[in-house]
Amino acid sequence: MTSKPLILRGSCVSLEGRGVLLRGDSGAGKSDLALRLIDDGAVLVADDYVEASRRGDLIWAAAPAQIAGLIELRGAGVIALDEYEEAPLRLIIDLVHFGQVERLPEPALEPILEVVLPKFALCPFEASAPAKIRTILHALDRRAFRTDLTLP
Repeated sequence: MTSKPLILRGSCVSLEGRGVLLRGDSGAGKSDLALRLIDDGAVLVADDYVEASRRGDLIWAAAPAQIAGLIELRGAGVIALDEYEEAPLRLIIDLVHFGQVERLPEPALEPILEVVLPKFALCPFEASAPAKIRTILHALDRRAFRTDLTLP
């Protein structure tokens, strides 16, 4: 099954071939966090607008043609990157203020084109945000999330 592309508001990077959709209001830190992930080895998929299409059981993310390979760097302008790609979406990250991040959130899921994806809320400006995203991806791969704990 292949679907007509759906335009999503957000930025997307590919980490080891897995797409991470970063969502948030204008100025929330989408491009900033994407840039820090790219600086640490991720590859740009799309900045500000993401074309999502379903192929089989996966949602593929790509950049609309007019912005492919471009990223907006607040204070510097729009920059063309040498490398960009499409990627299967594996994770949604909603960017929120620090005080809105729950310590132990309940698992959250969200459907995009009828494919259900895990969703987390993170503060994009924390120094650990890129590491948290990588750790979440690896935990999803290993099915290592623990929801049976009660902590003080």
